[in-house]
Amino acid sequence: MKMRKYLACLTAAMLMAGAAVACGNKPAENSVAETTAAETTAEATTEAATEETTEEAAIEVTQADVVFEDAIDAEPGQAYLAIVDGQWWIQYWGSSSKDGYMLSYDAGVADIKGDGSYTVSVTADTNGFRYDTTGNPDDQYIPEGLSFMAIKIDKGTEMYPDAVITIDSIKVDGKEIELKAKNYTSSDDGVELRTNIFNTYVATPSQDGRSAEGALYDEDGNAAAYCADYSAQIVDPANFSTWTTVEVNFTITGTGTEGGAAADDADAETTAEGDAEAETTAEAEADAETTTAAE
Repeated sequence: MKMRKYLACLTAAMLMAGAAVACGNKPAENSVAETTAAETTAEATTEAATEETTEEAAIEVTQADVVFEDAIDAEPGQAYLAIVDGQWWIQYWGSSSKDGYMLSYDAGVADIKGDGSYTVSVTADTNGFRYDTTGNPDDQYIPEGLSFMAIKIDKGTEMYPDAVITIDSIKVDGKEIELKAKNYTSSDDGVELRTNIFNTYVATPSQDGRSAEGALYDEDGNAAAYCADYSAQIVDPANFSTWTTVEVNFTITGTGTEGGAAADDADAETTAEGDAEAETTAEAEADAETTTAAE
């Protein structure tokens, strides 16, 4: 009898334990799944935050480590090369803060001192340009196409109302390109002085256009015989399919004073002559002192 009761109790205990285990299976599985999902989400969030922080830190470090060239702002009386690529993205308008600042690094501006020869240029071969276009100074973005190009002098018409700009040559990546027509000098606003190199918005020369040959129109607006030789589009855009550096050499006349490369050469020659005369005088004085001492 006691044995039966013992076996009955044991069986009942085993059944209750089984029931408890059976009832507890699902909650246990859900708990494990929920814990795993939470851990995975936490890990993903942590990794994403870490990657974002690392990326931001990398950008800050890269920018801090870049050696940027001087960004050039053209001042009144200085000539600069205004240029726009085929996408109207890569530009330069003589400013390091307005549209096209990416080409302001090492931009070649010319300080107009008077009649003479000058050069203006832009280049995409700078750390600043590469960083601003690609985010990495070791990468290279190559400008493509040409939408606009001109030489401009801020307040040039006010400073030199009779000045004429004559383009001598244009080089794309060191190679001189052919000029399709002659350039003329004009002003859109009576303040800025310019000569268009490639301007598709101007079909015929401006009424105020002038050249080294003279005004392109008379007082009645009649075109001079040579007016047809001049254009606002003097280059073939095919020569700008891709480009890195563009250089324009030009001569300016009618300013009323001598300047530019010719004046610089003259100043250098005058300085050299002065140095030679000073050296001769010093030698003569030394000889005189030697003679006096000997006597």
